[in-house]
Amino acid sequence: MKIVFNDPIFSSQLLRTIGETYYKGADIGECLSTTNRIREGDFESWHAEWLKTAKRIHGYANESLAKGHTIAARDAYLRASNYYRAAEFLLVDPHDPRIQTTWGNNKECFSRAAALFPFQVESIEIPYKEGATLPGYFYHYSRKDSVSNNGDWNTAGNETEKKVSRPTLIAHGGFDSTLEELYSSAAAPALERGYNCLTFEGPGQGEVIREQEIPFRYDWEKVVTPVVNYAIDRNEEFGIDVNRIALMGISMGGYLAARAAAFDHRISACILNDGVYDGYDSIASSFPKALLTAFEEGNSEFVNSAIADLMESDPNFRFNMKHGMWTTGSNSPYDLNTGAKNYTIKDIIKNITCPTLVLEAEKDDSFPGQPRKVYDGLRSPKKYIRFTEEEGAEEHCQSGASALSNQRIFDWVDEVFEYNLCRDNILPIDIDK
Repeated sequence: MKIVFNDPIFSSQLLRTIGETYYKGADIGECLSTTNRIREGDFESWHAEWLKTAKRIHGYANESLAKGHTIAARDAYLRASNYYRAAEFLLVDPHDPRIQTTWGNNKECFSRAAALFPFQVESIEIPYKEGATLPGYFYHYSRKDSVSNNGDWNTAGNETEKKVSRPTLIAHGGFDSTLEELYSSAAAPALERGYNCLTFEGPGQGEVIREQEIPFRYDWEKVVTPVVNYAIDRNEEFGIDVNRIALMGISMGGYLAARAAAFDHRISACILNDGVYDGYDSIASSFPKALLTAFEEGNSEFVNSAIADLMESDPNFRFNMKHGMWTTGSNSPYDLNTGAKNYTIKDIIKNITCPTLVLEAEKDDSFPGQPRKVYDGLRSPKKYIRFTEEEGAEEHCQSGASALSNQRIFDWVDEVFEYNLCRDNILPIDIDK
């Protein structure tokens, strides 16, 4: 699926940005008018034009808020946040000061939108290690709801209420996602179905790499376990059913979440969107034979030179290498790609015991063939779903097909948790109220 651009990264990132229209994080005309001004393949042009649009919509939001038009302000802040994220995306020099300012505007706009949502959004800091914390959001309706199928009675003022324990989705991204975009890809669909949702960023992602300078780690269980601890420690306050906690990893997060589920068995269900069996094999599948041979022989000089040539001619490859070196703390393309050999679940997949959903998009070129390997290797209860071109859901992580993707993901989680919004008398959360 090509949208405006022929270049893979420009097309896919436009689809990623415009796809947030489903949850009011974009508007089609704004996106298309922006892309019509962008010079294809030019990272600077991409940044400049998305930034121009983001600033304009940010201004609309401020004007609406000043006049008391809170719904218009909320929606404009949400769109501006997404456009700032898009503007920052192709800034590949970690020392570029525009990364911090543009990313900071993305966070500020989302925070302003979240303050106007008709549900609770709590900004949280999850204790990690050695004084470091992981940023996150906890999305919920209320600790107390008017009806429930469990919990004890509480009295608040003149109203009698019940505490409600809801099933909860914990979600994180992958190689290049941000905390704020997890609203549309995880929190919004979860809230509509009566779930709590806790989203977070870990090492190598978002704030953790930009401000704390903590790079990716392959042993993601060391990241998820503190998050689950945090959720369980606050389960009474948050209204979390500790027996119904689902974990979803998106994009490269499909590897990370699988790794975590193999070690932390408090996770009751796991969604791998997409499934990633072996990181190095996934990368190597696109390398020419001479480059693979050089890797096998440990010829770092040849590898670095060849990859430098590829980066000059291929914007997608240039982004992946530059971003990967920054977020993993690698000093060279050779180090980045050999380090990817640690990102595998082939020796631990047998330890995953919870029901697991493995997703694959038909034309996904990020992890070709990987989801099926994950599914075939699982010994736990499992389901495999392949999204197709005919359905308009063939791109990486079903980008641009939120309705179908969320339908299949959450129908499966409902069935695993034996959860039914109406039957269980759980109040739905109207995210558009």
